[in-house]
Amino acid sequence: MEAARIEHPRPWMNRPAAAYNFAFLDEGSKREIRRKTLKAVAIPGYQVPFASRELPIARGWGTGGLQLTLSLLGPNDVVKVIDQGHDDSVNAVSIRRLIAETSGAATTEDTAKATLIQSRHRIPEERLRADQILVLQVPQPEPLRRVERSERLTRRKHAEMDYSAMWLALYEGIVRWGDITLGADYPVMVHGRYIMAPTPIPRWDNEKLHQAEHLTLFGAGREKKIYAVPPYTDVIPLQFEDYRFRKESFDGKACRHCGSTDTFLDETTDEATGLTVYQCSDTAFCRKRRGEELP
Repeated sequence: MEAARIEHPRPWMNRPAAAYNFAFLDEGSKREIRRKTLKAVAIPGYQVPFASRELPIARGWGTGGLQLTLSLLGPNDVVKVIDQGHDDSVNAVSIRRLIAETSGAATTEDTAKATLIQSRHRIPEERLRADQILVLQVPQPEPLRRVERSERLTRRKHAEMDYSAMWLALYEGIVRWGDITLGADYPVMVHGRYIMAPTPIPRWDNEKLHQAEHLTLFGAGREKKIYAVPPYTDVIPLQFEDYRFRKESFDGKACRHCGSTDTFLDETTDEATGLTVYQCSDTAFCRKRRGEELP
């Protein structure tokens, strides 16, 4: 039975509610985000302010990356969303469902089939192609925040290329602990000009940004910043001549599922035996190595 229609006393209020705009965001918002993205691509590593929109997820849960994805998404795109290498985490599943339900775009867990990849804290193990775009969610876009709390002063330091405080912080770590102790979110120099925070990706992934074929975009919704690493751009971790940058080592360890020794491994505990075991952080890559068919 058809539901009764209640007529509103104001005739213009009787129109049926419109469905979501394609990819949720209104077209004006998408244009603004795309303009800021183009500026970020033109100035590698530079943080471009943008008017971060409200989304049906809380700030701090990937709104910056999601806004970039929604503004770039087209009807023929294939989207992959991962959270620390996992396709089936709560965050990844929720964002993927929002994208699919508001755009109708196809989704996949196979990195090779995706044209647009949104990720939190990891870069896929498979080498990305020139026709793919990687979007990284960023909690804290300012690499100088650990040495300078004032936003006004950090912007001045970037403008003047005054990064002495950051170098001093690295040196203090060497004096105190005997080595550079920074782990994830290791600062990098982009195009020989700007120090950039590559998001809390492990050091293992930093080299994947250097001279990469694909475009990498970074979105911080809470901090309202967008920045980018264009294809074939130098991305060099900060290091001293006698204390070099080193990525995580997994010597003598292998994935318990696929036996990989050349991927980033997560340390976990086997529930049956209580022993410490290791497995690939990139779950889709691990499943492909085992010959599984990915959706």
